Amino acid sequence: MRIDPFGLERWFAEYEHEADIMLAESGIRSLDASRFDLDPGKLGYVIPTNGDPEFRASVGDRYDRSADEVLFTCGTQEANFLTFLSLLGDEHAVDGDGGEAGVGSGAHAVVVTPTYQALHAVPDAFGDVTRVELEPPEWELDPEAVAEAARDDTAVIVVNNPNNPTGRYHDEDAMRAVYDVAVDRDAYLLCDEVYRLLAEDPQSPVASYGAHGISTTSLTKAYGLAGLRFGWIAGPEPVVERAWRWKDYTTISPSLFGQHVAKQALGRREDGILRENRELAAAHRETVAAWVDGHDLDWLDPVGVNAFVTVPDGFDGAESFCRTVVEEASVVLAPGHLFGFPNRFRIGFGLPTDELEEGLDRVSDVIEAAAESDATATTGGDD
Repeated sequence: MRIDPFGLERWFAEYEHEADIMLAESGIRSLDASRFDLDPGKLGYVIPTNGDPEFRASVGDRYDRSADEVLFTCGTQEANFLTFLSLLGDEHAVDGDGGEAGVGSGAHAVVVTPTYQALHAVPDAFGDVTRVELEPPEWELDPEAVAEAARDDTAVIVVNNPNNPTGRYHDEDAMRAVYDVAVDRDAYLLCDEVYRLLAEDPQSPVASYGAHGISTTSLTKAYGLAGLRFGWIAGPEPVVERAWRWKDYTTISPSLFGQHVAKQALGRREDGILRENRELAAAHRETVAAWVDGHDLDWLDPVGVNAFVTVPDGFDGAESFCRTVVEEASVVLAPGHLFGFPNRFRIGFGLPTDELEEGLDRVSDVIEAAAESDATATTGGDD
């Protein structure tokens, strides 16, 4: 088995720790730990290791699923990884009817891209991946293209909704049409829904669609609780059970602190947290929209706190632009070549307001300096 280097994480590793402002972060700003009770008692494993049964039942209710159809994980990243292991990386992977299917009859994944690299790199390491590309400027999900890409040996169709990096929120009719494709192929629809609750009117989660639906998410992006490393898989019991077997070889149990604080965040505090974070996201979206318009750039007005913006004139693609910005202005952006689009960059606007405004001002200075340099070069100077 081989895995491609995670380009975005390597980019962050190169620049994030030295830069002043992280304008590529894909989640909402972090909540302060003082807002929660941080004493979970004895620091043992979570027992049972798939998570507290009553809490799993409570989370399962959100998807019309039982406690046995929920597995708590260390963030969405582990949730997705374990799901792919269960469906593609196992000699006895689970077929769409909950039975056993060998890898030879289910080692193929259809992945809608651009998306977070792990959602195509991990299944590609275990099996065969066919990508279905969203097309700018609307980035619209095409169920017919997904159907054409699906095969008899397709085990899973993968969609990130709302989408990272574009911020596109695929409508529920399109999502249900893709679900029907999964049913027709006796496969699963896996939807990474980590940004779903930042929408003002969230759609039904995919795990609630039926037996072939799997939802993964965490408290990282919409709740501002990345440091908890707390997420989950919700889906059919055979998939969740097999994912739990794999989890025995990864993190064994979810974080005790994570589960303790998650119970509070998903309890009486939830409405207030989500309202606060949605208001922040909406206000910052307006700020970035004005900035994008002011520099005559293009984007799709996003849901969540990510946007995929065209590169300004005067730069040789997104990588050149983003390197110039971080080296001259100490602001980190994410170049679009890491998502397969070298003429766009991802900007995250969930950070604190003062940091967002300062970061945008610094990037503006870089853009304006480049424009002045181009103008001088065109006119041959002032003499």
